[in-house]
Amino acid sequence: MSSENQKSEGAGGAEPPEQLALIRETVRKAEVPRAKPRTWRGAPLAAHLPVARVLVDKGVLHLDRYFDYAVPEELDEQAQPGVRVRVRFGAGARNVRGGRREGGGLIDGFLVERVAETDYSGPLAALAQVVSPEPVLDAELLGLARAVADRYAGSLADVLQLAVPPRHARAEAREMGEVPAPPAAPDAGSWQRYGHGAEFLGALASGGAPRAVWTALPGPEWAEEIARAVQATLASGRGALVVVPAGRPAARVDAALTELMGAGQHALLTADVGQERRYREWLSVRRGAVRAVVGTRAAMFAPVRNLGLVVIWDDGDASHSDDNAPFPHVREVLELRASRDKCGFLLGSWSCTVEAAQLVESGWAAPLVADREQVRGAAPLVRTVGDGDLARDGAARAARLPTLAWNVVREGLKHGPVLVQVPRRGYVPRLACERCREPARCRHCAGPLEARDGGGLWCAWCGVEEGAWHCGECGGFRLRAQVVGARRTAEELGRAFPAVPVRTSGREQVLDTVPGTPALVVSTPGAEPVAEGGYAAALLLDGWAMLGRPDLRAGEDALRRWIGASSLVRPQGEGGTVVVVAEPTLRPVQALVRWDPVGHAVRELSERAELGFPPVSRMASVAGASEALSAFLAAAELPGDAVVLGPVPVPEVMSGPASGAGSGSGAGPARRGGGPAVGERWERVLVRVPPGSGAALAASLKVAQAARMARGAGGGGGAEPVRIRVDPLDIG
Repeated sequence: MSSENQKSEGAGGAEPPEQLALIRETVRKAEVPRAKPRTWRGAPLAAHLPVARVLVDKGVLHLDRYFDYAVPEELDEQAQPGVRVRVRFGAGARNVRGGRREGGGLIDGFLVERVAETDYSGPLAALAQVVSPEPVLDAELLGLARAVADRYAGSLADVLQLAVPPRHARAEAREMGEVPAPPAAPDAGSWQRYGHGAEFLGALASGGAPRAVWTALPGPEWAEEIARAVQATLASGRGALVVVPAGRPAARVDAALTELMGAGQHALLTADVGQERRYREWLSVRRGAVRAVVGTRAAMFAPVRNLGLVVIWDDGDASHSDDNAPFPHVREVLELRASRDKCGFLLGSWSCTVEAAQLVESGWAAPLVADREQVRGAAPLVRTVGDGDLARDGAARAARLPTLAWNVVREGLKHGPVLVQVPRRGYVPRLACERCREPARCRHCAGPLEARDGGGLWCAWCGVEEGAWHCGECGGFRLRAQVVGARRTAEELGRAFPAVPVRTSGREQVLDTVPGTPALVVSTPGAEPVAEGGYAAALLLDGWAMLGRPDLRAGEDALRRWIGASSLVRPQGEGGTVVVVAEPTLRPVQALVRWDPVGHAVRELSERAELGFPPVSRMASVAGASEALSAFLAAAELPGDAVVLGPVPVPEVMSGPASGAGSGSGAGPARRGGGPAVGERWERVLVRVPPGSGAALAASLKVAQAARMARGAGGGGGAEPVRIRVDPLDIG
């Protein structure tokens, strides 16, 4: 004690205790024996339901089950089903003290249920911590996640990572407002343009659960029509869920709902809003303060109460398929929700996928289409330029565009903006020998060579610069462009029309809207901005680049992208014209000219049924290194009616697709399960089963993968992994 303190104590004995004494008193009180926060050694357990069943967030198939933990008495009130918890995992049976298992690493999890007794014969570890008392996982969401995991041969933990957003404490502590009163039922509005459109809205408003595949008419009215369907559902006292492929269409539906019903009636769940706001909006839905949701892919799991309608827009967009294991698709998840919750279902698009056509053909959903007179009145005029036209067109041989396209651009610029769709971004993405048309390849890795803005050649795979290329087939030294990119197209058009502004929209910068004044708008597929009043004309260039992809969906996807761009053009009665540079005899081109996406999808479906391809059959892709793949297939007990196709080499893709916003993900590795590392050579097989055997196929693949992981293969121990994807988007 210092001299100053001694003097102070001597001057007056009645002074309050000194600071040091206060500290001693605090320490003395803190030393009262109580349970430790992690092991809870010696702590009494909860008197009622002392066992918690926890789903640990490991994400590996052989641990896809619940684990029992003891509930300390002090956590009894907080440890309720659905809350986030932290537990000790991997301690081992020998690390037991005082009848309680201890040790292991801390890991996150969800408390699924409380029970009176455990089936485990040994001592239990205790819950380490209740992260938050907020119950974020209810029985309905848990059941949906389990159904999705089983369908896609994945783990429940992986699905819940997609379904439940990360926690944000400030958002969790915020009070929610009062539940808004249900809005009045809307009038039919533009739904009257469709056969049975008004009846569909009426069924939703009266509490019904209609299922429809809706082929939307061209134009911007689709967002308002979705908003009216949501309002009709809310008017019946139920909730609604709308999932769109990207943030831009989500913003349009959000604006339409706000204009129709006002603020506070719906939540917006997209990645663009930030983690705190997204979690806050998600909590408002889970707590029942909001009964309608608009969002992108992850919103398919939104916990909407008393669900009355699920809506998916543009189901053919690859963004609807999640990039993370187990790769669920929004359409399939919403079908599950519609069946489980017995609610309405609306699949809408300007185009029509084969899966949508199958829903109608099977009777699961009804068609919701306009008559031919309405279609002709809303669609633009479509003209084609084929190979024969290009051969006879001297201007097409010397320039980027054929004469017809130049004339359409020149005439369209007199009345408004003109859209130019280019299937590749960049400057000159693909090059070939001018003499023999052999693709230009890198000498180091055989990757495709690209021309950059500076004029040099670079490999698109390894990034090595090529300074002295020559053709390995004919020895030529001159190159030609196979596919000209968006920036090169914009540069050429800018020189041809120097008085007209040129705007580009693609992966680097995606425009949302453009003015209705004359301008050239060069865009990659999926990144087309909306023009005020609609485009006066549109050019769809290099159609063969999309139609020539070696994939089963090439024609369907090309037609969907063409129709998506053409739907932004003014109707034919207002002078709207579309020119597509593709062979006019091809089926997708004819479907575009007739504006008949449904007929194209129906014919595709019948051909796939004859060949036994999806969606008529169920299929899974299994990929990995050759030896690992062979061992996996030998161990898997596939259904007796399964057919194995392959193996074939997996293309070594180093980057994602070159399309714009709204396109699918590339070859980037999944969060769990991943893809081939740089330089690895993988093979792939396709396993096909007839209708009715899809569940058995998924179960057999899941069991085989779980057994492999339990033996240490693919679990991070250096063994080569095997990736499983049920219902793959690309099957070649």
